[in-house]
Amino acid sequence: MPVNSAALIAATRLGYAARGEDLAAIGRDPRGWALAQLERRAPPLPGELPDSASMVVAELEFRRERKDPDARRAFNQRVRAVYLAEVEARIGAAAASDTPLLERLCHFWGNHFTVSILRPAIRGFAAAFEREAIRPHVTGRFQDMLLAAMRHPAMLLYLDNAISIGPDSIVGRRRDKGINENLGRELLELHTLGVDGGYTQQDVEALARILTGWSVARLNEPDPGHFRFRPAVHEPGPKTLLGRSYAEAGYAEGEAALIALVAHPATAHHLAFKLARHFIADDPPPESVRRIAAVFHRSGGDLSRVTAAVVMEEALWRAPFAKLRTPEEMVISACRVAGFNPPAPMLAGSLRLLDQMPFFAPSPAGWPDTAAEWISPEAVLRRADWCQQFAGRVPVPEDPVSLATSCFGEALPEEAAQAIRRAPSRREGLALLLASPQFQRR
Repeated sequence: MPVNSAALIAATRLGYAARGEDLAAIGRDPRGWALAQLERRAPPLPGELPDSASMVVAELEFRRERKDPDARRAFNQRVRAVYLAEVEARIGAAAASDTPLLERLCHFWGNHFTVSILRPAIRGFAAAFEREAIRPHVTGRFQDMLLAAMRHPAMLLYLDNAISIGPDSIVGRRRDKGINENLGRELLELHTLGVDGGYTQQDVEALARILTGWSVARLNEPDPGHFRFRPAVHEPGPKTLLGRSYAEAGYAEGEAALIALVAHPATAHHLAFKLARHFIADDPPPESVRRIAAVFHRSGGDLSRVTAAVVMEEALWRAPFAKLRTPEEMVISACRVAGFNPPAPMLAGSLRLLDQMPFFAPSPAGWPDTAAEWISPEAVLRRADWCQQFAGRVPVPEDPVSLATSCFGEALPEEAAQAIRRAPSRREGLALLLASPQFQRR
């Protein structure tokens, strides 16, 4: 199989890694293999995972009883168990999926709308955010994903909108409280227009005012843990965002503003650039970005059509191994190739070692998506050490020569193939395969 095989690019860049007969099956029609997945919805994650509302309630109850050491211990144990179950389900689904492009899209958009457990208040339901607000919409409309993300308790608490109070609202006048701009700023800078999208500080403030009242129901309110609009804290009066005036309309102001942001040309460009950077190259061709953005704009943000535009870009198919796998992608790909589903504590420990613990992104900007951020000498050594450790934990390793053939065909350089063949054991051969420069890239 030649190094520029479209099947290999499809398996590694639009999925995670080839296994078994994947390359032969994909090779018949690589683009069709990817496009067919976009006609489906991402399936739910396996297992009995709690919804966010139940975990919000548990968090609120814990705060009420936090002085009780037994209650604190029990809550911490529950949160840890939920986190490990989420990590195991999420990585296991990606490693085993027959629609790996959909799993990659779930992770991509989950990172785009980052919520991080570095904010302890959301530790119990940060993972549920991706399942509930992102996964159902990766082949739907961006507008629906955006609205689901902005209404989710994890986002509202992570970026402090649940405590944002209009200064001229009923509560604001009584308590002398002010607006929190975090959600408004990140919505413009990260989620829609982008940092160069042409907005001003006045637009940040206006959007923050529009979103006052978007909050989470408390224990003594109906549907605790779910989204709740609070009229008493909503800033009254008209607002002007990006030159457009929004009349006083309570909750409806926020929906109207989100819809307008989706339609803004800067949003199409920002999202097209991020998709092209993720799937094509760290520095994607400007013409590719323009074409993808045009599809976003024409389709009204139909993510199935937008992703199809990415798949159809010739630049995606020209440069094998153009992208470095992030640590999470490397772990998922290794699990897929080895046919090994490690226990949750091992998965979490692996990603802690590799500095990409799921749902622990360092900021609302999420995890970086370029090689320069992941390729320091120390990081390279950690990757090599992890490959040895992982291979040592696989219960019954398959023949690494066969795995290498299934994974790369003839694209693996002969010197690497010889090293794998000459390895003194299957485990060492597997470690060499996983540590090879080709496996580290996609």
